[in-house]
Amino acid sequence: QVQLVESGGGSVQAGGSLRLSCAASGYLIISSLCMGWFRQDTGKEREGVAKITRGGTITYADSVKGRFTISRDTSKNTLYLQMNSLKPEDTAMYYCAAEWGRCTGNMAFWGKGTLVTISS
Repeated sequence: QVQLVESGGGSVQAGGSLRLSCAASGYLIISSLCMGWFRQDTGKEREGVAKITRGGTITYADSVKGRFTISRDTSKNTLYLQMNSLKPEDTAMYYCAAEWGRCTGNMAFWGKGTLVTISS
């Protein structure tokens, strides 16, 4: 079964940290995928947070640069998002997504999300 399963969300105070994980299973091998983290808060549009290509090139949304770090462990077939210096505006459901090969922006696989709530 092909799955992306996120974990690590929770409720923390502003200034705190969380580490999200996204475990890929089935025939999804993360070294062959373009993968990314997205987030969506209630009533807002989905926002791309961070992306990593097959080759390891990383990009971040301006809103998280310097605070968030995307990484992957191919031995565990898992994607991570380390989130530091969290702000209330980071509150959202966070989703892991992937597409085969090059990053085209058309993510074919999505997890169900993990909720991040930041209190002031």
